[in-house]
Amino acid sequence: MVGYDPQADGRNISSSEVAVAGSVSGLVTRVMISPLDVIKIRFQLQIERLSRSDPGAKYHGILQAARQILLEEGPTAFWKGHIPAQLLSIGYGAVQFLSFELLTELVHRASKYDARDFSVHFVCGGLSASTATLAVHPVDVLRTRFAAQGEPKVYKTLRDAVVTMYRTEGPLVFYKGLNPTLIAIFPYAGFQFSFYNALKHVHEWVMPAEGRKNENLKNLLCGSGAGVISKALTYPLDLFKKRLQVGGFEQARASFGQVRSYKGLVDCARQVLREEGPRGFFKGLSPSLLKAALSTGFVFFWYELFCNLFHRMKKADS
Repeated sequence: MVGYDPQADGRNISSSEVAVAGSVSGLVTRVMISPLDVIKIRFQLQIERLSRSDPGAKYHGILQAARQILLEEGPTAFWKGHIPAQLLSIGYGAVQFLSFELLTELVHRASKYDARDFSVHFVCGGLSASTATLAVHPVDVLRTRFAAQGEPKVYKTLRDAVVTMYRTEGPLVFYKGLNPTLIAIFPYAGFQFSFYNALKHVHEWVMPAEGRKNENLKNLLCGSGAGVISKALTYPLDLFKKRLQVGGFEQARASFGQVRSYKGLVDCARQVLREEGPRGFFKGLSPSLLKAALSTGFVFFWYELFCNLFHRMKKADS
C-alpha cells in the first residue's frame, strides 16, 4: 500500500524505511529509462516539426532519433546528465514518498476524510511532489542542460556546469522553469497516486481470486497505467518547463536546429502555438508516454517491493 493505511497499522514501516524505499526505487528506475528521457527532451526542445517532410527537422521518430544520437554521439549520450539525474531521482523519491506517507497519515488523524480516497491521494500526491520539486529543482535544471547539449560539449563535468551557469547566468538559473514545473507537477503527481490506487481497486474487482496472487505484476501494471493517464493529461506543461530550463543555453542547441528565447510561461505558450501550432504542445509525447509507463510502473513496483521487504525483515526480527 502506498500511503498511510489506517487498517494496516501492523504493516506500516518507519519514515526512514519509506525514504530509503523511495530513493532506491527512483535510482533503479532512472538507470532503466534514461535513454527515453534523453530522446524525449530532444523532441521537446526541437522547434521544427517532428516529421520527415520538414527538411530542417533533426529528429522525427523514436527509432530514428535513437540511431542518430548513437551515430553522432555514441552510446553514452543516452545517459547524458546521468549523475545529476540520479541525484534528482534519489532525492525526489525520498522526499516525495516520505511526504506522501506523512500527509496521508495527517489527513487520517486530523480530519474526517478517508486517507485512501481518490481526492485525498490527489491532493497529498500533488503536495508531496511539489515539496520534492522545490528540494531538487536545481538538479533537474542541470540534468536538462546535460541531456540537451550536443557536441562539442559546453559543460564537461557537473562541477563545471554549476560554476559556469552560476557565473554567466546568476543563482536564479537553477530555478529556471520552476513555475511551470510546480503547475505541472501538482496535477501530474496527484493523478499518479490517485489513479494508481484506483487502478489497484479496479484490478481487484476485475480479476478473479486466483489471478490476484501476483502482487508485483499488479503494482507494475497499475503504476504504468497511472503514469500514462497522468502524463497525457498534463503533458504541455512539461514541454514548457523544458523549453524554459534551457533558456540562455542557445549556443549548445545550434547543432539541433532553430532556437528560441522565451520571457516566461505565457510567452512560451504563445510562441509555441504561433510557430508550431497546437500539435507543438505535444512534441515528444510518444517517448514521454512510453517513459511515463515504464518509469511510474517501475517506481511503484520497486517502492512496494522494498516496503514489503522491510516489513518482512521487521516481522522476522520480532
